[in-house]
Amino acid sequence: MDSPSQEDHIRSYLSQLHTLTSAEIAFFKTDLKVTSYSKKEFFLKEGEVQKAMGFISEGLIRRYYVNQKGNEITTGFNKENEYITDYPAFIRQKPTKYFMQCLEPSTVVNLPYKVIHEAYEKFDKGQLYGRLMAEQTLTTLNDRIEGFLFHTAEERYLKFVEENSDLINRISLTHLSSFLGIERQSLSRIRKRIAGK
Repeated sequence: MDSPSQEDHIRSYLSQLHTLTSAEIAFFKTDLKVTSYSKKEFFLKEGEVQKAMGFISEGLIRRYYVNQKGNEITTGFNKENEYITDYPAFIRQKPTKYFMQCLEPSTVVNLPYKVIHEAYEKFDKGQLYGRLMAEQTLTTLNDRIEGFLFHTAEERYLKFVEENSDLINRISLTHLSSFLGIERQSLSRIRKRIAGK
């Protein structure tokens, strides 16, 4: 079977924008760029300014930062049909504090920042598109904060499995334990205890 073409990846992205008119889609389509990344390659690094909103057509990307002790702290995973961005830094065009690294070979459709802002002015639904991206980002961030505030490590793990069953075999225990905010050994004990129930 042939691998998807750039046109296939763009079509996949545009299919997510089902609320847009044909004129709006044509406007976006002319500036979309498709980029392929190898495993371990970076989509974005700390200190860089993200110039385009990324949409993952294929693959898996881990988002993390490096703390004062030099440890990588995983803050999220983005997979197929999800946006990849540090949205607060992106909308202000400020350098990001995060690294975004591919855990698998990945293909990303990029929509330039300037085109998004042109769409805000040009189309009635342009602002709606931006608001939906912001809401998705805010909801993800809020869910993560509340997970640490109101749930035990085991509850966070079970919630992750329930919401991301397709990722369990695609990410390492080290990355998952970092994301959940627990030691790898503690995660292994939790998994063993759950399996024994």
